[in-house]
Amino acid sequence: MTQAEDQEEQPQGRTRWRRFALTMGISTMVTAGLVVLTAQGVIAASFSVSGLPFVVTADELQGTGFEQYAVLDQMEPGSPNEGDTGGQLILIVSAIDNAKLSNLCQSISLGGTNLRLTAGNADHPVTATKLIVDSDLITGDASFTSIDIGQDASTLTRVPGATGGIGIFGQQAETVNIKHLRQNNYATTAATFNLPGLHMSFSAEGC
Repeated sequence: MTQAEDQEEQPQGRTRWRRFALTMGISTMVTAGLVVLTAQGVIAASFSVSGLPFVVTADELQGTGFEQYAVLDQMEPGSPNEGDTGGQLILIVSAIDNAKLSNLCQSISLGGTNLRLTAGNADHPVTATKLIVDSDLITGDASFTSIDIGQDASTLTRVPGATGGIGIFGQQAETVNIKHLRQNNYATTAATFNLPGLHMSFSAEGC
């Protein structure tokens, strides 16, 4: 049985990345401080997250060059969104060197309304390079090729310039495909991000 087949046979459901991150050596990372993430010097090394999650969905994500590892994101001191987190969020980084997403939807709840963005379709997908997303929840039907699981995050090579901390659990693959993608995200960066058919508006419904 291949690793991809084993992945497909696993029960489908939500992955609670916050709990998963605790098994990825996160205490070592906390001691070391915030993991700095770069992408060939194009993407800003780090920024303070607002602490407000936003939902991203897509019918399908196709990517070449894929990495995942844990990260500790910070809010600005005194942020009203910190709750009981102390202004720190343990998240999982998903980095893709080249990505295509069909029927992308992104929404954020603003209390009584949603800021909703849609773009791309199967014929004209959203495209991104050095796409890096910080999430605490990812669902979908995923398959990978040439996957390495358990690699030290500081030695990942599938997305040049994107690595985690020494001793942090990481995984990487040559390609990734996720159908019915849904993410709960706190940050996204990309070297390029092209959104054909972009539409942004306030809506009573999110994604």
